Amino acid sequence: MQNICLKKRNVIMSVLAVLLLCAVCAAGILIINAGAVQQGIARSVIRFHVLANSNSQEDQDLKMQVKADVVEEMQGMLKDAGSVEESRSVIEENLPRIQSYANERVKEYGYDYPVSAGLVTTWFPVKEYGDCTFPAGKYEALQIRIGEAQGRNWWCVLYPGLCFTDAVHAVVPEDKKEELSHVLTDDEYETIMNGGQVKVRFRWFS
Repeated sequence: MQNICLKKRNVIMSVLAVLLLCAVCAAGILIINAGAVQQGIARSVIRFHVLANSNSQEDQDLKMQVKADVVEEMQGMLKDAGSVEESRSVIEENLPRIQSYANERVKEYGYDYPVSAGLVTTWFPVKEYGDCTFPAGKYEALQIRIGEAQGRNWWCVLYPGLCFTDAVHAVVPEDKKEELSHVLTDDEYETIMNGGQVKVRFRWFS
């Protein structure tokens, strides 16, 4: 009788161990999949990132004015760019011009803050832009730093052109969503439209 009970206990423990192993593997696959999806999105887009000198109202207003001016300037620069590679090349070639333009705008608005512009890879937390949500991770971005660059930042997506959206209603137009869907995989696009959460899929392998 004691041997039977011992065997039953061993069977139960074995079953629990297998279930636990399956759960750990599933969690690991999900984490790997989420990371792969974010990295895929990051390879397909270039973001625009503006850091204000400080959080004072004046510096935040300046940030938004400079942002609007540079976005308009970039729209012209990137109008013929048909890929992330072409967009990167245009930005790299025009970095001195972009920095000079942003610096002129700052001076025009009555400030003497130094301005720097660079194409960088930097960490972003989960960010919403209109009805699109980009998962946390490292992204390539045209970054403009105003003064000490210690204030709240503003961001959008330069390629594909999500910076040129409905600023009033904060909704990405359907034609821009279509552009986004063309440069991303189905999983990547669904993640952005699903609040930045990777959609879990179950597949049978044979």
